[in-house]
Amino acid sequence: MKIRASLTLLAALCLAQPAFAQLKPHTDYDFSPTVSNITTVRVHANMIDYYLEGIRATWVSSNEAAKKLGHIQDYAVYVSELPNSGDFNVVLAVTYKSGADLEPSKERYDAFMKEWGTANEKMSEEKVKAYPDIRDITGEYRLRKITFK
Repeated sequence: MKIRASLTLLAALCLAQPAFAQLKPHTDYDFSPTVSNITTVRVHANMIDYYLEGIRATWVSSNEAAKKLGHIQDYAVYVSELPNSGDFNVVLAVTYKSGADLEPSKERYDAFMKEWGTANEKMSEEKVKAYPDIRDITGEYRLRKITFK
């Protein structure tokens, strides 16, 4: 009886062990060259439209300039249909052609500032002053898409 109970316990412990990962990067799956920077935002109750108005003039406009210059591949804003659930209700996403596009570059900066202009920079500085009162950034992530082979 003791042997049977011991064997049952041993079998249960063996089955409870986590499986070791069998997949290997670059053999079983690849990473996309594109990189997405994702920011999750918790906009306070009844402030989403106000926040969207602000980021349209600042974040969206600056990303349009960066996209026109080829500095970014794309950008997107997502708003939850259930704004009062979870840790965030707005997602801001910027996709870069490669990780190299995230490296500092004086040439890209100068080209962006020429396109964006000092008037937009000053306007943006004024608009973002209200952001701490209406939203909290809850996370920031750098993601790559995985493709399984």
